[in-house]
Amino acid sequence: MLGKLIRSILRFSSWFKIATIVCLCSLLFAYLCPFIHPGTFWLLPFFGLAYPIIFMITIFFLIIWIVARSKWALIVLVVLLIGGKLHFRMLATGENPENLPKIEETLHIMSYNVRLFDLYNWTKSEQYENRDSIFNYLKRENPDVVCFQEFYHQDRPTNFPTRDAIREFLSIKDYHERYSHKLTGRQNFGVAMLSKYPMISKGDIAFENEDQNIDADNYCIYADILKGKDTFRIYTIHLQSIKFKMDDYAVFGDKDKNPEFEKSNVRLIIDKLRLAFPKRASQAQKVMEHIETSPYPVIICGDFNDTPLSYTYNQFNKTLIDAFRNCSSGIGSTYIGRVPAGRIDYIFHSNGLNSMDFKIQEGEHSDHRAVSCRIFKNKLL
Repeated sequence: MLGKLIRSILRFSSWFKIATIVCLCSLLFAYLCPFIHPGTFWLLPFFGLAYPIIFMITIFFLIIWIVARSKWALIVLVVLLIGGKLHFRMLATGENPENLPKIEETLHIMSYNVRLFDLYNWTKSEQYENRDSIFNYLKRENPDVVCFQEFYHQDRPTNFPTRDAIREFLSIKDYHERYSHKLTGRQNFGVAMLSKYPMISKGDIAFENEDQNIDADNYCIYADILKGKDTFRIYTIHLQSIKFKMDDYAVFGDKDKNPEFEKSNVRLIIDKLRLAFPKRASQAQKVMEHIETSPYPVIICGDFNDTPLSYTYNQFNKTLIDAFRNCSSGIGSTYIGRVPAGRIDYIFHSNGLNSMDFKIQEGEHSDHRAVSCRIFKNKLL
């Protein structure tokens, strides 16, 4: 059996070599993604997005060439080793620190893209069911600070006073929010941060070319939160969305929506991705410039809409700590929508802080899973 496989490989070795070269070149391009702005070469970010697939194919070729006892196995191995620590961005191998602090000495923080609480679901019963499931999850977890993206709130009297309901059942003292508004029905769409501890100051970072309509939900807000004698500056961000429409999802297998999509759909999706990559990168740079001026330790939560092998992720990872990689394990996929994206929701914190008990929500009440952890000051500080 093994001999037949080796003979088959040798018979088609020229094709295997060409395929291996293409795969290795793709992997090398993926390595460059975190370090080159997407606006420099528009095609480059797509290699970073496809990295998990490229990596698995590379492993396949490595096994094939090892079985064939070919020097090509060494070439593949060398290219894999060039990636170094980049490979570990896709998974966590950390663990909770020793000498854990008492629970009351930590700040329990959560980030959650709630997809407007399923506002536009087909039936009101399903709409309220998902909204109430999110409420129940928040009640069980009972975070000290919760940061929302794609948040939706209606002013009373309505069936969707979500902000007020959450404040009531979590005993929230203070909140900060940034919305685009739809006057009909007093509807608000955007981001929000709710805290059990007082916010001594609040602010926002304006992104360039924000649309003035209800789809404009890409914002960054921050608040300085006082817990005991400690002050933390917490940011919640929702970076540039791809803004897929229902028909676009047909490309990813949702044939019920548009079973006869044409090639133009694929081109349109590629174009949307191409435009979003550099916008996110520039937004991330702007947020990091603001973070560098903070007088307090920083925690940043949000939906980055980008993977760990992206330029956007790298802007934060250069100086901050990814809490998931710091104190959790595994791959940690957070996006569960129809587009394969993996981990795009994050909690980062300053080096002067530490993290423990990182959790990714198990239930599926949105197209994102909530992420949460406990943050505390290093005892040496």
